[in-house]
Amino acid sequence: MSEPVVVFKNVGKSYPQYNHITGGLKNFIFHLPTALKTLRTARYESLRDLSFEVQSGECLGVIGRNGAGKSTTLGLIAGVLKQTLGDVIVKKRVFPLLELGAGFNHDLTGRENIYLNGILMGMTKAEVACKETEIIEFSELGEFINQPIRVYSSGMLARLGFSVVACLEPELLLIDEILAVGDMEFQKKCLDKMLAFKQKGVTMIFVSHSMEDVKRICDRALWIENHMLKQIGPVQDVVQAYAQSFHS
Repeated sequence: MSEPVVVFKNVGKSYPQYNHITGGLKNFIFHLPTALKTLRTARYESLRDLSFEVQSGECLGVIGRNGAGKSTTLGLIAGVLKQTLGDVIVKKRVFPLLELGAGFNHDLTGRENIYLNGILMGMTKAEVACKETEIIEFSELGEFINQPIRVYSSGMLARLGFSVVACLEPELLLIDEILAVGDMEFQKKCLDKMLAFKQKGVTMIFVSHSMEDVKRICDRALWIENHMLKQIGPVQDVVQAYAQSFHS
């Protein structure tokens, strides 16, 4: 049995809600004790009592409706969010692809952002330099690699972001819907690369609304419903149960 590299123990994540303060600043000050108590107690719960483990070399698909808590789960693993309750344990270096343009400077060129993104992921400048040509070739951005990325389309940003990760030999790869952007040919190229990572034993956690992609890539699936764990298990079983929930 391999050692778990990601462990969630009774994890909860909530945010304070401010939309109930409708009376303006003057009303807030005149009713300060009540207002402060409301601020402390009114919270939006993004995740509730979530527990699961991911084994080394496993590919886990995370599925669920919009707003269920899937991206929050990846954010907690990546360390960009902090849980409100419970424990999150991550034992490998994380390579996250959580949103388009994350970790990029839009005033820098694509080439310059390759170095920026690689260094932010823990690589040295020399290590990134050794991979530069490979990254550019994988991205297929051509002459645009020397243009500032503020002129890039969403598909071009997806190409650049995935290419950096794909060529830097990740240990724990987090992917959040980024494959939904871009043309079908590049999506296939990314999926093939993920399958190659799987063959190499790279641990992956993959959020997607494409059940076909989840079934093709993942060993198990985690279904989050209404911010809680609904089901976790073999990918075919969980995907089938999730699909049936739309017809019940």
